[in-house]
Amino acid sequence: MQHPRTSTTAPAHRPRPARPDRRTGRGTLRGSGRLAALAAAVTAVVGLTMLGGPAAHGADNPYERGPAPTESSIEALRGPYAVSETSVSRLAVTGFGGGTIYYPTSTADGTFGAVAVSPGYTGTQSSISWLGPRLASQGFVVFTIDTLTTLDQPDSRGDQLLAALDYLTRSSSVRGRVDATRLGVMGHSMGGGGSLEAAKTRPSLQAAIPLTPWNLDKTWPEIKTPTLIVGADGDTIAPVATHAEPFYSALPSSLDRAYLELNGATHFTPNTSNTTIAKYSISWLKRFIDNDTRYEQFLCPLPRPSLTIEEYRGNCPHTS
Repeated sequence: MQHPRTSTTAPAHRPRPARPDRRTGRGTLRGSGRLAALAAAVTAVVGLTMLGGPAAHGADNPYERGPAPTESSIEALRGPYAVSETSVSRLAVTGFGGGTIYYPTSTADGTFGAVAVSPGYTGTQSSISWLGPRLASQGFVVFTIDTLTTLDQPDSRGDQLLAALDYLTRSSSVRGRVDATRLGVMGHSMGGGGSLEAAKTRPSLQAAIPLTPWNLDKTWPEIKTPTLIVGADGDTIAPVATHAEPFYSALPSSLDRAYLELNGATHFTPNTSNTTIAKYSISWLKRFIDNDTRYEQFLCPLPRPSLTIEEYRGNCPHTS
C-alpha cells in the first residue's frame, strides 16, 4: 500500500491582529489562527473516520483476508487471489502419499490458513483436485493429497491428513506462507470419514468438512473442531441415514456444527466442481479458520431448501 506523500512546509505567515467584531467588540481569529483551527477540525474528522473504517476492522481480526464477500464472490469459480501450485512427490514425504499444494501467489497479505484434503476409497488426488485452486483463490493454502494406498481406511486417512499438515507447515517449500495455528481438514467418502478421525485426534484443528463421508464409527462426542458435514440425498454408497446424519447427530450439541444435504446429488458429487459445496465450504473455512465473521451471513440464518439443498441443519449464531 502506498503511503501518502508528506507535504512540504508552507512559508510561515505572521498572524493578522485580531479585529474587533462589530457586534460583540471581541477579537476574531484571523490568518494562521483560523487555518490552525480548520486543520484541527479536519484532523479530528479524519481520525474519527479511520477509527470506524476498514483498517480498524482489520486490526480487530488480523487473520481476515480478501475483500468483503458477496453471494457472487463465494459462488465464483475463482476468488480474488491468483494461485500457484507445486507438486510433492510421495518419495519426498513420510506418512502419506504426496500431493499438490495450491497457494495464493502474492505474499502481500502475510500468511494464510491451510487445509489438507483426502480422496476416498480407490480414489486419488485427481478426484478432489478441483477444490485446490477454488479454495486457494479465496485465501487459503490447500494440500490435496494421495494416500499411501487407494484402499486405506478412514482411520489411516485421518493420520495421513495430519501428516500432510505437518509436512506443509514444517518442511514444504511454502511453509513460510502458512499460519500453523490455523488449519483444517476435508475429505471425500472414506477421506471424509478420515477428516472426522483427524479432528478427533487433533482438537486444535479449526475446521473439518467431511464430504459424503463413510465411516463405521458413528459416534463423535470427542470432536471439538467446528464441523460441516455434507451429505447427498441420492447417496447409495454412504447413505445419509447411516452415515452423514448419524455423524452430525453424534457431534456435541455445544459444538459449532452443520449438516448440509445436497439435493439431486450422489456419493460422487464432490468429485466434480460444485458451486453449493464450494460456497458453503468457503464460508465455513473462512468463518472458523480465519475467524472472519463477514462470512457468517452465508451460514446464519440457516440456508433454506432449494434446487441444490435438500436440507440444512445447524446451530446459529456460531460461538467459536
